[in-house]
Amino acid sequence: MTNEDQHNPFLKWAGGKRWLSPKLVPLIKNELKKSEGEYFEPFLGAGAIFFALNPHKATLSDINSNLIEVYFEIKRNWLAIVNEIKTWPVNEEYYYSIRELVPTTRFKRACRFLYLNRTCYGGLYRENQLGQFNVPYGGGRDHKALWEKKLLQHASIVLNNNVNLLCSDFEAVMHNSTDGDVVYCDPTYSTKKRKQFDRYGKTIFSWADQLRLAVAAEQAMDRGALVIVSNSSCFQLNNFYPRAYRIDLEKTKTIGNKAHSKSVHQESIYILDPKSRRKLWSKLGTIVNKKSTSSIASKARDNPDFIHEFLGLSI
Repeated sequence: MTNEDQHNPFLKWAGGKRWLSPKLVPLIKNELKKSEGEYFEPFLGAGAIFFALNPHKATLSDINSNLIEVYFEIKRNWLAIVNEIKTWPVNEEYYYSIRELVPTTRFKRACRFLYLNRTCYGGLYRENQLGQFNVPYGGGRDHKALWEKKLLQHASIVLNNNVNLLCSDFEAVMHNSTDGDVVYCDPTYSTKKRKQFDRYGKTIFSWADQLRLAVAAEQAMDRGALVIVSNSSCFQLNNFYPRAYRIDLEKTKTIGNKAHSKSVHQESIYILDPKSRRKLWSKLGTIVNKKSTSSIASKARDNPDFIHEFLGLSI
């Protein structure tokens, strides 16, 4: 894979997978080259894997309509966005004035989203229960990289390369994957002590959603698709993927705006490979489990109370 094939995401995004792409993307790229299949990413976020992969055909989706609007506008109107937001200063007063705006056009909403993303604290995206962006000012962060590093221009080129953009729940999108396709899922998550996983928007990603994802992933594999799911290491989730290879990785995270504030984050990668190529996926890291023939989909189908009994958690 050449440098010309790879592009960087234009968004700052908590939990982004730019750190994972150097190892994972070559494996996915080789798979798609052989199968000529489609790439699916139903939890798009900043799309680090997608931009590094630059596939010949892709379906990208997210439940966050504001996020998908930004992708639509960059795809068709990146230069107008740059010309607009280049005039916006970066200071605390102006930041909060933009945060309080409620734009009535998709173009203006995209400009606002990009400006706030690049100038807010830690590059976070967080909404309250009313769906209002509520991250404070970042103090020193700016948005110049969007045009100085041509991030929006390059993103537009990639997005115009046979890419379908959808605002959708993940399950409906994954249902369209079939033999030879590759599905990469990176759902939002919290710590294993919590009873629910958070989405960055107003909608909560619950344990029931985690079960739906595991079932959808297994069903996609049974149709012949390669499915890769990354998630915060959480022992309960391991049992959601009995037919997957599991690889545990570590990532050093920078907290907020302070480069010296770092923590080690444990991540698990679940690989549902219809061809069961253990040797291939060991290139990504040490596989720490043995696959089972037990089906999470059949367990969930046969016992509606499975998630309660299995995890001892409420939905």
